[in-house]
Amino acid sequence: MDTSCAPPTPATPATPATTPQAAAAALLQPLRQALPDLPLRGDRLWRRLEALAGFTRPDLPWTRRAFSPEFIAARAWLREEFASAGLAVRLDAAGNLIGRREGRMPGAPALASGSHSDTVLQGGRFDGILGVAAALEVAHALHDAGQTWHHPLEVIDFLAEEPTDHGVSCVGSRAMAGLLDMPLLQAADAGGETLAHAMRRIGGMPELIDTARREPGSLAAFVELHIEQGPVLEQEHLAIGVVTHIVGIHRVEITVTGQPDHAGTTPMHLRHDALAGAAALITLAHHRARALNQAERYVVATVGRLAVEPNSTNTVPGLVRMSLEVRSDDPEVLRSFADDLLHGAQGEMQRCRVSATARTQTLTPPTRADDGVIAAIEQAARRHGHTHRRMPSGAGHDAAPLARIAPMGMVFIPCRGGRSHCAREWSDPEQVLAGTQVLAATLQGLDRQLATAAA
Repeated sequence: MDTSCAPPTPATPATPATTPQAAAAALLQPLRQALPDLPLRGDRLWRRLEALAGFTRPDLPWTRRAFSPEFIAARAWLREEFASAGLAVRLDAAGNLIGRREGRMPGAPALASGSHSDTVLQGGRFDGILGVAAALEVAHALHDAGQTWHHPLEVIDFLAEEPTDHGVSCVGSRAMAGLLDMPLLQAADAGGETLAHAMRRIGGMPELIDTARREPGSLAAFVELHIEQGPVLEQEHLAIGVVTHIVGIHRVEITVTGQPDHAGTTPMHLRHDALAGAAALITLAHHRARALNQAERYVVATVGRLAVEPNSTNTVPGLVRMSLEVRSDDPEVLRSFADDLLHGAQGEMQRCRVSATARTQTLTPPTRADDGVIAAIEQAARRHGHTHRRMPSGAGHDAAPLARIAPMGMVFIPCRGGRSHCAREWSDPEQVLAGTQVLAATLQGLDRQLATAAA
């Protein structure tokens, strides 16, 4: 039994150990000692990654959509793995699978780590599940070593981080942050099933969704390990990325209006070609994003969907609806990009004899990682000798909603070629273990730091 925080044996009033100063010193003594490395097992971690990835549609590897039979089977397996690591396991009302290891400071908020086990169609073998498996390995190593931290540790598999067929993403983490409201729960997929009904199928209780909400301060910190999903770390030969921001996302529908006409009989100078106008906007968006993206500011812009009417081989396009997605850690860029784009394209729109309008679909502001957690991650990387750099995350993560209720940070590891959301997604076992070492040391360091502050 760990007695390092046990109260001193009662003594006479003259005994120094009974003074408040001596009691505080006794509490702080174990915190001043060097942190022991946890006995992480890379082989066990890798086996779990392979096993969890194996819950996939055989015709579409690696596909494990939220609420699917593959997802439900993976969840049942994960529950058993959580228990084997000595965790007390529960499913909250939002469908988050949570394993908990108690701490030795009564009433202390939990340190939390995890990610998600669902995928996009034909997704990868590491996106999401790496963060779950790594957090589980930290907990299992604590169990193996018989160590108890000052704070409880929670390992979380959040429900449905990827966009569901209902059009909602980060379902479980939204609920934990109090952001999953009734309109989102009533969103329906193509077959008419609501998100609330799908949550019930996997054991959630959407009618009690408020019970899944965590109040600010109820978690001491949240740290998520993830593959970078981009090429920067690999190209710079670095082992660890320390996330400074999760970028904001502005999704806009742009409509270009022209006039449909016969493609053979309408001279070029008399056309109102909506697709020609859309092409000019796409090109301008590309060049504008490249110009705005700088060392101190991350900007990307993508037109990923086009709907052309009448979509006929021999008809001049009369209408184009297209998606513009802008991602940045600069709120002003997010706010102004689409308007500036249309303003800058006015001359070309006039030459094409068309008009263009923009309508915001969603606007999510950037989320900044906590400075204290950033520092803890950097210290953990140095402790293990891993090269690292600060960088933004261009993808969304469960960590973003969690930042509303707890200090948040993210650890990145490289992925081969920067590939993600595809079957070629890959990280080597050594990279996976390095990231897990940094995750473990970060949580361990935060546990000691926060306990010292509380004392």
